[in-house]
Amino acid sequence: MSVKLWDTHAHLDDPQFNNDRLQLCEELGRTLGGVIDPGIDLHANGVAVALAKKFPHIWAAVGWHPENLKGIPKDYLQRMAQWAQEPKVVAIGEIGLDYYWLENEPPAVQKKIVLEQLDLAKQLDLPFIFHDREAHGDTMKIFQNEIKGVRGVFHCYSGSLEMAKVLAKMGFYFGFGGTSTYKNSQKTREVLGWVPRELVLFETDSPYLAPVPMRGKRNNPAYTEYTAWNAALVLGVDYDELVATTTENTLRLFNKIKV
Repeated sequence: MSVKLWDTHAHLDDPQFNNDRLQLCEELGRTLGGVIDPGIDLHANGVAVALAKKFPHIWAAVGWHPENLKGIPKDYLQRMAQWAQEPKVVAIGEIGLDYYWLENEPPAVQKKIVLEQLDLAKQLDLPFIFHDREAHGDTMKIFQNEIKGVRGVFHCYSGSLEMAKVLAKMGFYFGFGGTSTYKNSQKTREVLGWVPRELVLFETDSPYLAPVPMRGKRNNPAYTEYTAWNAALVLGVDYDELVATTTENTLRLFNKIKV
């Protein structure tokens, strides 16, 4: 039996799944090796942890997303540390920097909070799941100058090839999802073609960013295969071989996962 594909980033806690969440989660257990659901705020973290407890093939990460920092609880780090004690909480995320939306908290606030969350990941020896949107410069400053001794993945990687080369040298992983299948995402495919195979992960970012040919529909972890097939074509490698490699990568990075 061939190795099953993993979706390393899917927001099954999202309200778009309210009508069929449990049914979908049940179905995913028959087709995927596993799914990691990263929380983005107090409510999402709670739902992600609950789903991980309920379904053997679902795992959770906990964090505060840069778009969700307004009104963040004063004891948020303590809450994250408490959730992280759960056997199926395998990472700190989704955390990061997002300078795209003007209504987000100012960069100084975002940087302070993400550094605190990265420090928690270091203390707990958990990998991070990092969101970087229009914040490449500050992201690089953080990992080159301000935090050391952490491991993790740059989810839905959107930086340059030059940036990827620096991050890969530091041992970080790269998440590729639906955007890597889009016609106008040549830069992302260029990075995919260069990144060492042992640092590649697949994801959906469900319910967002559905891959071709499902673009425009609600994304879900079952669509990870479209991204993986596209990647196999881009890289000129056997699909099953690529699935096996990325599954091995997933279990290496998120080493709290027991299968």
